[in-house]
Amino acid sequence: MTTIVEEPYLQLIRDILDHGKMKGDRTGTGTKSLFGYQMRFDLSQGFPLLTTKKVAFNRIKSELLWFLRGDTNIRFLLQHKNHIWDEWAFKNWVQSAEYQGPDMTDFGLRSQSDSEFNQEYRKVKKEFCERILNDDEFAEKYGNLGNVYGAQWRHWKTSRGDTIDQIQNVIDEIKSNPNSRRLIVTAWNPEDVPTSALPPCHVLFQFYVVDGKLSCQLYQRSADTFLGVPFNIASYAMLTHLVARETNLEVGEFVHTLGDAHIYLNHMNQVKEQLSRKPQKAPTLWLNPAKKHIADFEMDDIKVLDYHPAPAIKAPVAV
Repeated sequence: MTTIVEEPYLQLIRDILDHGKMKGDRTGTGTKSLFGYQMRFDLSQGFPLLTTKKVAFNRIKSELLWFLRGDTNIRFLLQHKNHIWDEWAFKNWVQSAEYQGPDMTDFGLRSQSDSEFNQEYRKVKKEFCERILNDDEFAEKYGNLGNVYGAQWRHWKTSRGDTIDQIQNVIDEIKSNPNSRRLIVTAWNPEDVPTSALPPCHVLFQFYVVDGKLSCQLYQRSADTFLGVPFNIASYAMLTHLVARETNLEVGEFVHTLGDAHIYLNHMNQVKEQLSRKPQKAPTLWLNPAKKHIADFEMDDIKVLDYHPAPAIKAPVAV
């Protein structure tokens, strides 16, 4: 019998539908929510990229490589046609004194009903992205997002004024002391939270080594289960594979622990459509056998093989 690798995720959304509580949220959209939920994925059984809807693997891959490079400028993402982080940089631009175009500051309020505004917004944002790609000075000033994941993982700022490379430290520790219970990387910096546009959602992860296998557990404080969680599952499963490659280990489990696990009320029909579909055999993650160190991996060095998903399901992002 074929193991359905994505079954823990499908059970999560069933459980939220069946047992979740109605709860308000920051966006005003409304959610159905559970608190304190855990999923476990056996990575030896296949790569947990959902098959009940198509998930954009190239976006997941480019975002993770962006984090691992310690990069905080969206130019790298735009070079790979990844627009996940555009909104934060674009907001900084349209709220700056240098911006002289039409008012874009109330996008969240007007985007649902004003088609003319939407058209203007897309035009201005496209021009912004082109300038990030082609104007070095503009990209340096307006493409940088500050202390997002890449900065926290690779350049954590200390009170002494120096920086900590958490990723390299944890890799070195796995190699020298695999039994350590301190194989932890954190992105949650209390000092940064009050001034962050969106404080880290996936806040802390821990590695665990036993029987020659590397497992990873992620704690995620807030989990948009329809749009966000499928990306998070695949991203951290891929991270586990990459760290296992560098540390000469096999992969074990990815354990995903969720704080507020929710379905937005305007995603309910999409979730039910997804649950009506039959999951397929999980794809396989391919890593270039010639590469060992995380720093050496490029986009073409990471692929998913035998991925046969159902069509994508569109849903609005709650802003």
